[in-house]
Amino acid sequence: MRAKFPYKKRRKRLGCGIGSGHGKTSTKGHKGQRARSGKQVRQGYEGGQTPLYRRLPKRGFSHNAFKKFYTIVNLEQIAKLDEKEITPDLLLKKGVIKELRSGLKVLGNGEIKKTVTVKAHLFSASAKTKIEATGGQAVIIPA
Repeated sequence: MRAKFPYKKRRKRLGCGIGSGHGKTSTKGHKGQRARSGKQVRQGYEGGQTPLYRRLPKRGFSHNAFKKFYTIVNLEQIAKLDEKEITPDLLLKKGVIKELRSGLKVLGNGEIKKTVTVKAHLFSASAKTKIEATGGQAVIIPA
């Protein structure tokens, strides 16, 4: 009896006679490169025809090696913390951010009501004005 969906699927029993449905050529067809043992065609190979990745034109740059990726935090996330001084290490420890890439950037989404000192690598203009409006400080950490 054949196994049903939620159970482990039976393996193909190749070359075990005509009754198995996988006898004679063992699902490999007749002759050709893929019918031989030990010969595997690499991915993207088109039988000698110029492959697709070479036929298409190449444009532009693939990536910028010097691009910086900043971890982003909004003011609404900082407002939830009961700390006077917010640093990247504190945010990592509290689980607000998962990783610190090239640095930390604070964005001005949300409102902040208490006075805090926020230390980060970058601040958006709106975040800086909102922090300083409550009497706090936006301190830039050198990268």
